[in-house]
This record gives sequence, C-alpha cells and structure tokens, in this order.
Amino acid sequence: MVPGAGNEDAIQVEAIIEARQVERLYLKPGGDSVRVIAPTDLTILPGKIYALLGPSGSGKSSLLRMLSGLAQPSRGEIIWHGQPLDGRMPEVSIVFQSFALFPWLTVIGNVEAPLRARGVTVGQRRERALRMLDIVGLDGFEAAYPKELSGGMKQRVGFARALVVEPELLFMDEPFSALDVLTAESLRGELLELWLDKKIPTRAIFMVTHNIEEAVFLADHIVVLGGRPAQIAAEFEVRLAHPRNRKAEPFLSLVDEIYKILTGSRPPPSGATVSTEGAEQSAPRKHQVLPHARPGGVAGLLEILTDRGGRDDLYRLAGTLAMEVDDLLPIVEAAALLGFIRLQEGDAEITAEGTEFARADILNRKVLFRHTAVERVTLLRQIQQALRSKADHTLPKEFFIDVLDQHFGPEEAERQFMSAVDWGRYAELFEYDAGSGNLILAEG
Repeated sequence: MVPGAGNEDAIQVEAIIEARQVERLYLKPGGDSVRVIAPTDLTILPGKIYALLGPSGSGKSSLLRMLSGLAQPSRGEIIWHGQPLDGRMPEVSIVFQSFALFPWLTVIGNVEAPLRARGVTVGQRRERALRMLDIVGLDGFEAAYPKELSGGMKQRVGFARALVVEPELLFMDEPFSALDVLTAESLRGELLELWLDKKIPTRAIFMVTHNIEEAVFLADHIVVLGGRPAQIAAEFEVRLAHPRNRKAEPFLSLVDEIYKILTGSRPPPSGATVSTEGAEQSAPRKHQVLPHARPGGVAGLLEILTDRGGRDDLYRLAGTLAMEVDDLLPIVEAAALLGFIRLQEGDAEITAEGTEFARADILNRKVLFRHTAVERVTLLRQIQQALRSKADHTLPKEFFIDVLDQHFGPEEAERQFMSAVDWGRYAELFEYDAGSGNLILAEG
C-alpha cells in the first residue's frame, strides 16, 4: 500500500477478509511438499475493487480459492470479519472464466439455481432473478438456453447468478479472458457502471486477471504476485478518478510500472508495499524454471527487436503486438534465459548473440539455439546427459517427470517437461515418441 495512503481507512474500517500468513503446499506421496504460495498477508476492505495480477502459474487462482473458502490454506488462516473462517462458507460469490452454466436450464433457471440451493421460495427466487437479469441487461432472455447465447450474454448470466444471492464480496477469476476484445471491453464498462452507481448488492470485488490494463482500468487496489513460490511482489493504491483515460500519462505510467515489476527489470517503487514475510522460505529455487515459450516465439521477438533498432519498451511492444502479459512474458523470459536479450528498466535490448540468431538462416538458427540452450538451460543439459548415459540412449518420460516433481507440483512438472520437449526437438538434441512415452537422444 502506498505509504500514508489508506492506512487511516484500514484503522477505521473493519476488514471483510484477512489472510494471515497463508501458504499453499502440494503434498507428494512420499510425504515431502512443494510450496506453491509462500506465507502471504492480504486484507480486503469494503468499498474497493481489488485486482490480483501475476504471470500464468503464479498461484493467482489458488489464492482466490483460499480467500473465498473453496480451499483451505496449508498453513496460516483466513479471517472473516475478525473471526477465523474454520470451514464456514463466507457470504461470497464467484464468477468464473468458463461461464459454468447448466446447459439444461434456461437463463432464469441458471440464475435461480443458487437461490433454490439455499431454500428460497419459488416466488422470492423468481422475483430476485428477474430483477437481477434486468440489472445486467438480459431482460427478455429469461426463457433462452445457454446454447442460444453469445459469450458476452453467457457471462452476463454468470454475473446475475453470482449477484442474485447478494454476496458481501464478489470474486471473479479472469471473468473476461474467454471473450473477444470488444465484448470484454463492453462488459468491463458495464460492471464498473453497476459498481459505481451502487446497483449491485456487494461491498467489495476481488478479481484475478493477467491483463494489466484491465486491472488499472477497474481496480482501486492492485496486488502483484511474483516468484516461485508465489509471494506478493508489490501493492498499489490506484488514485485515478473514474472514468479512467487509458491514454492519459498517469494511467500509462502505472501500467508501465507494473509491467517492469512483472518482468523483473525493476524493483518495486517506493510508492508500493513489498512483502518480506516468508523471505527465508521463499529464497530463489535451486532448480531452474523453464519458461513456457516456443522457439518460434523467441525468434519472432528477436526479429521485431532487430527491426526496431535492437531495443524497445515491453509495454509498448505488447500493445503493438496486441499481446497480454501471459502471452509476452514467457517469450521475454525465454529470450533472456538464452542470453538473446537483456532486460533494463522495462525495455528489452537485444544482445550480440540475439542479433546473430535473428539474422541467421533456418539451419544456423538451430545450431545457435542448440549451443546456447545446452550451455544455459539446466533441464535440457540434464536430459541430454541422462540420455547419453544409457546404452540405448532412451529413457521414459516418467523418469524425468519424477525428477521434476521433486521441485514442482504435478501440473507444472508436466508443463516443464513439454516445454523441454519443444526446445529439445527444435535444437535437435532429442526426440520424443508420444506413443511409447520415450525420449531418444538425437543421432550425432
């Protein structure tokens, strides 16, 4: 939180939810554990929209599930109005990315569903559902089925269903990411209008997103996650009046600042709070993390940087390419890991090695990629050495998954393996036979 800003409110206003040193651990069969979220403190106050930002796989949805009561923290506790949650379900609703509508129910049937589960009478739930459908702009579609609706209309049903129970706190897990650009923009504006005009019965909104502009456009308070295990890298109080001008300098400056923190090219500014809780437990991993980017994406980034004189601002570059942070950051991280770019003050600057790669033909690119990948990427080097050690130069996928599982949860271990396969195939280090599940050392 910005020093001197909001602290008085925190003293005077009772928090709806407090997370106190909450952690999320993945327990492995042998009894060991992998920490997904480091000890984290977070407070949600009434009257604010909160946005939780972070790269893909950073634990955003896991933290949301703990705050909402859908999942228990491995350690720490969730406090609801000053009392431990202790398995009780708080007065919250969740809007999901995937709509999650019942296809066999009509629009009004979907909106009435949570009221029916709570035992609300037929007349009352029909009245409340109709009123909420009118608020979100779906009056006249009560008898329609989900298959008849567009993506934007389905998400409006999702909003109506979440709000009809009159939650004190509304959670949203990337609610606009499955929609096209224009529909998403329209729904953001409509949600903000309902919130500002107090037309929805909720005291606070907590939204998970990977879209930095979306967070700055909507939120009063932004929390940035980073690292492995995830921890709060910075928090920002957004003191821009609504409606916010996306082209105004303060808006662009904040977006750029957050971009720099997410790329690791700048430490959090003095106007942001940095979480130091659990610093000892959250020391950098000894095991290198392979970014989930394809070699073709790295090549494209280097070609663009070459055309732009060798250096460009990442936020401006993302806007030019119409790419969100989840799309661009892995490519940037991969290029930096390979030594093809340097990150400085939110800019990507191509190195001599990157320039050589960008200007090489297809075959020489493979040679250059192979050389730097083996030299700089631990996982690829380990796979190559393990395959060389076998007489038949073949090892099953499960061998490497078991090794990766010592450092990651099962889902991330699988993603790390498949990224390594993409890189290894491109560099012609090894092949992967999906049918047998075997990795085979490349000839020569």
